[in-house]
Amino acid sequence: MVFPKKTYFNWSSGKDAAYAFYLLQQDKKYGIEQLVTSVNSKFNRVSMHGLRRELLEEQAKQIGLPLHTVELPEQPNMEEYNAILTKCVLKLQKRGYAFAGFGDIFLEDLRTYRENQLAPYAINCIFPLWKKNTKTIITDFLSIGFKSIVICIDLNLLDVSFLGRIIDKNFINDLPSNVDPCGENGEFHTFCFDGPIFKKPINFTLGEKVYREYKLGNKDADTNTSMGFWFIDLLSK
Repeated sequence: MVFPKKTYFNWSSGKDAAYAFYLLQQDKKYGIEQLVTSVNSKFNRVSMHGLRRELLEEQAKQIGLPLHTVELPEQPNMEEYNAILTKCVLKLQKRGYAFAGFGDIFLEDLRTYRENQLAPYAINCIFPLWKKNTKTIITDFLSIGFKSIVICIDLNLLDVSFLGRIIDKNFINDLPSNVDPCGENGEFHTFCFDGPIFKKPINFTLGEKVYREYKLGNKDADTNTSMGFWFIDLLSK
């Protein structure tokens, strides 16, 4: 008998992770047994996405898998981030995980970083969406019944009117030509709240919109360069 390969999935809470998880779940060579998510421990929110911890936990509950959170400080530098991540990976390795799933699509540097981080621990990276056309990805995502909402936007690339919108054909058509349909360059982030991987939809209500700026580079560096993001708070219903 051939047993599925013990796999954990790097769960961001957004649409690309949800679709990649779905595709990997269909591949019977792999057995996904764990979700892993980076969380800003100061604010109790998913890193970058700004999603509340309780909604992340509800996603894991409706998927039916245990959730391990990588607890990060508010704005860790790369040394801090790598040290915390290494502790997490060591625990997973000791528990027999040899494969890790990701929702990345075409960012070569990010893929290389992930592979280099996990190679010393003999953990193989799997990218179910890799190099697929992003317009095709989002179209297929919608066609099989997934639903998601935009919860973060890069103000340099998208107007605040895109914040809080449900991803649908109109949303895709309204995107500026310089914005990737999946937001793969960080133009926007989403919360996936329904689809074939969930036992039932996740209920939520819309909260306030908040603008935040993040300093680029080392947090201790003397620079005024920053990036601005709008977030919309989602509340458990």
